[in-house]
Amino acid sequence: MSVFTELQADDPGSDVTEIESLCFNCGENGITKLLLTKIPFYKEIILMSFECEHCGFKNNEIQSGDKIQEKGHIFTCSIASRKDMNRQVIKSDYATIKIPEIDFEIPPSKRGEITTVEGIVTRCISSLEQDQPVRKNLDPEGAAQIDAFIQVLIEKKNLQSSFSIVIEDPSGNSFVENLNAPHPDPALTESQFLRNKEQNHLVGIFEEELKQIAEEEEEENKGKENDESKEKNENEPFNVEDEVLHFGTNCSNCNAPCETNMKVTSIPFFKEVIIMATNCDGCGHRTNEVKSGSGISEKGIEITLRVTDPIDMSRDVLKSETCALKIPELDFEVGAGTLGGKFTTLEGLLVAMKEQLSERNPLICGDSSSSELKDRMREFTDKMDDVITGKTLGVHIILDDPAGNSYLQNVYAPEDDPEIKIVHYVRDFEQNDELGLNDLKVENYEEDN
Repeated sequence: MSVFTELQADDPGSDVTEIESLCFNCGENGITKLLLTKIPFYKEIILMSFECEHCGFKNNEIQSGDKIQEKGHIFTCSIASRKDMNRQVIKSDYATIKIPEIDFEIPPSKRGEITTVEGIVTRCISSLEQDQPVRKNLDPEGAAQIDAFIQVLIEKKNLQSSFSIVIEDPSGNSFVENLNAPHPDPALTESQFLRNKEQNHLVGIFEEELKQIAEEEEEENKGKENDESKEKNENEPFNVEDEVLHFGTNCSNCNAPCETNMKVTSIPFFKEVIIMATNCDGCGHRTNEVKSGSGISEKGIEITLRVTDPIDMSRDVLKSETCALKIPELDFEVGAGTLGGKFTTLEGLLVAMKEQLSERNPLICGDSSSSELKDRMREFTDKMDDVITGKTLGVHIILDDPAGNSYLQNVYAPEDDPEIKIVHYVRDFEQNDELGLNDLKVENYEEDN
């Protein structure tokens, strides 16, 4: 059985699956090759390559092997140099590409691909030029307008003027390379949005089907609860914090059926959280995740720790899936969603961040990455190691969570910790929008029906 493995340039034993399939060019049978792989900071993907030995037709594309994300993603990138034109781009089946300066839009093509910004512009030019000879005979005026527009695209490709490119993906499975990794890229911004009904239908999500599935699951759970309640002693109260709950799921690595354990627990001087752990017997893959058990707080929270002793690395930390992490002294910042929710020590969190950035990122460690980027990453990981081992003190580690569901252990509790600064702040409109609060209606909601 094929599984999603990390793509290694020097790995000769990649698990490539070959399937005989129909060639749409000549009608004979050709060979389709499938490779299941992973890209850190992106998703699991399926690389497909088709070749027909009869007519020589070749084709390749990419499909996401991961689920549709909870929110859509919008990437906006300013293109001003040749380096920007060489940015790697992963475009999913559902992504729309726009160049606002020339009012140009490429609709979803149902064909994912790995390319560059230059590759996107070049393909647009080729597509427009393809039928120009026929168009000049049938519609000379329209052909002249397209020729003029092609010239504008050529000027953009040659960087005669700067421009921006916007990739809007309701599935959340597209990606644009950060050229300044591991630091934030000033030319690249990423935001999330809630899909509307039309976008849900585009990615294959239908509310009626989901409602029906939810109702069936609810009835099934009620039946199980009734059976379990009969077995329990009626005089013995049920406490969910004393129980480890189990439910079936599929392994995120090999998709084999496995079991997830869920435990509700309370963190002293904080709040109730839900810890979920999955262990796959098929491939040995293990995952764990932490979610808040009390919803979104009224205010966001920013926790700043000044590291003054190596023992600070042993502090417990709860990083929710909405929490961003910053280390100003290293000019380091990772956005919300990286690593998901984790309950670990500060050392464990920083080690996991370092591994994601350097050791398992083919966009940096692969053959296509530049030596400058590798040197910059090596220099950064050395600085991160000094912080983790306690050689570098005095740095500030900042947890910024708009949902207010992150936590850092206070070793002086219940008294104030002199090295921790906690600020509760009012979220702005954009933060509320990313959390889905602007569209949340809790009063008179029946009026919409």
